[in-house]
Parts: sequence; C-alpha cells; structure tokens
Amino acid sequence: MIPYGRQDITDADLEAVRAVLLSDYLTTGPAVDAFEAKIAAAAGVAHAIAMNSATSALHVACATLGLGPGDTLWTQPNTFVASANCGLYCGAGVDFVDIDPRRFTMCPDALAEKLERAEMEGRLPKVVVPVHMCGQPADMDAIGALKRRYGFHLIEDASHAIGAEHKGRPVGSEPDTDVTVFSFHPVKIVTSGEGGAAVTRNPDLAARMALLRAHGITRDPARMTSESDGPWYYQQVDLGWNYRITDIHAALGASQMDRLAQYVDRRHVLARRYDTLLADLPVETPWRDPDSRSAFHLYVIRLDAGRRRPVFEAMRAAGIGVNVHYIPVHLQPWYRDMGFGPGDFPNSESYYEEAISIPLYPQLTEDEQDRVVRVLRRELRA
Repeated sequence: MIPYGRQDITDADLEAVRAVLLSDYLTTGPAVDAFEAKIAAAAGVAHAIAMNSATSALHVACATLGLGPGDTLWTQPNTFVASANCGLYCGAGVDFVDIDPRRFTMCPDALAEKLERAEMEGRLPKVVVPVHMCGQPADMDAIGALKRRYGFHLIEDASHAIGAEHKGRPVGSEPDTDVTVFSFHPVKIVTSGEGGAAVTRNPDLAARMALLRAHGITRDPARMTSESDGPWYYQQVDLGWNYRITDIHAALGASQMDRLAQYVDRRHVLARRYDTLLADLPVETPWRDPDSRSAFHLYVIRLDAGRRRPVFEAMRAAGIGVNVHYIPVHLQPWYRDMGFGPGDFPNSESYYEEAISIPLYPQLTEDEQDRVVRVLRRELRA
C-alpha cells in the first residue's frame, strides 16, 4: 500500500526522543521550550505555545479571544471538524462561509457578502477561522481587510500549512491575525506524534494561552490574587484544561523542524512532477497562487463527480491509499441537527463530490509516483 501521507522518522529523531527518555523531564521541560522556539522562528513571530493537538490549540485560542455563549464563529465547510467544533466547545454558535473553488480556502467575496448581511442584522461573528486547505494559504490580505472593517477576531487554521508563505511572509506572521494554529499529526508536514501549537505576536494572548493549556494554574506571583504561602505555592486563576504537550513529543517535533524547509521543497518537486504526469488526463490539478507558496500537505485532484467513487475504490484495491479531504462539516449529522443541509454551500459540496487526495509525502519515490499515475490513468480510461 502506498499511503496518501506518512511520517519520516530519522536517526536524529530517535536520538532526540531517547535523550528525553533518559533525562529528568518527560513533560513540561526544556524540550517543550526548544520546540516552541523553533515553531515561533518558522512562523516569524515571537510566541509559540505547544499543545497536545491542534484541536486543543484551536479551543484555547477561541477561549483566549473571549468567544462564548451568544457569540458566533465562522469557518469554511471543507475542513476537519475541529475548525468548527472549537466554537461549540466555547458555547458559541457556528456558521460557515463557502470556498473559492480554485484554492479551496475561504472565499473573501463570499465572506464580504455574508458580513454585510450580518452587520445589517446585528449578528456579526466574533471569530473567523479561515483554513489553509492542503497547505495553500487563504487570501489573507483580503480577509485581513475585512477584519479591520468589521472588527472580528481572526484565527488562521494552518494545520496543513507550516512552512507555507503568503506574499513572502511565513504563514503565522500575518499582521491582522490574532492567532495561527499548526498541527503536528503524523501525516502533516512535520510531526511530534500528536501535537499542535498556537502562535501569536501578542504577548498577552500568548500568556493567557499558556495559562489555559495547563489548568489555569500559575506559579507567577504577579498573576496571583494573594501573597504566596511559600515556594511550593500555586494558584488556579482561570478555568483551563490539561492540554500540555510532553517533552517526548516536543523532542520529536523539534528534531523534525530542522528539516521543515527540506520537506516542503521535496513536496514541491513531487507536486510539479504530478502536474506533468497528469497533464493529459481528465482531472483538475491544484491551482498555483503566484503570490503564495503552498506547503503541499495534500495533492488533491478533481474529476467528474460520477467517476470519483469507482476510481477511488479501484485505486484502493490496487494498493494506492487515496483519501478524501474532507466531508463538508455542515453535512455531518451533528451539524445537520443544527439546521444545516445540502445546498447551503455549493462550492464546498461540489469540491467534496469531485476530490481525491493522491499520495504525497517526502519519501514517495518516482517509481511509486509513476505507479499512482499508471493506476489512475488505467481507471480513467476504462
């Protein structure tokens, strides 16, 4: 089986994890600090808060920005459910904005139209979460301009996009963005096993996110409400969660971060080769934004909707681990019970009916890539 994505574990990674296992710290130690420093540097900001998943990071980011009952979060339908669920975790409502069919990210025009209607109706969102689908950055200039006009908070879900760039700026460094979230799941660009991070240029947001990931507990006298009882003393000053990442995971992630640029470059080489190999087939290959550099977490092709399932099943049967990213969130049963349904977001639904993610990861060989295309060619011409 050739999977659609997989991790790359080197001797350096193994040694980094081994060193932690032999150290005095297995969690909340120096490996976390080192990992956070590398994440912040890659994102071009001062602060990174590592957590046990990107889902946790999204939740903490929403809570830090004050999202709660009576508020609304907007995101896009074609994403993993965590991009929307983080709003529900805070007791807020959730709504969606349709995608740009070329880049698969939140459409600024659709967002502008929805914001104009929402302003007239007195129901503007408190938080907007564009998703950098497949590693392709959303149009953050246009979305940032809308933030300045309407005053919502902006969280970039960059779970697919560490190492990507928008107009020469690393994803994570957009001036209008409050928080950017990365994922380090095994199929992502780099992995910590499980893990995520929230990055920000705002020191106050960073401090509160760090507090909330660890139960809301502090040992900092400056944050306490009374005098310390002694050197053992701590206080819970907020209601947080146990979202900490271990030093074991952080050591793996920090080691992987040393190869971030190498991994993204290799994905681009393979993506360009797919572009050439697929040029004569009746499929739509990924659009390239001249102002951005995708991280190419996924290589998604689109084909006629009626052909997607038989091609998918035939490729799986031939040992090609294709996948579909994602079923639109608004069509999930939980969200249908909230009143969403088919026809609400036509671009996202059309994308879902046509999309297949084919294998793309740094260790994919040219022979394996040729095999993927050979099987796809056979099925499309059957």
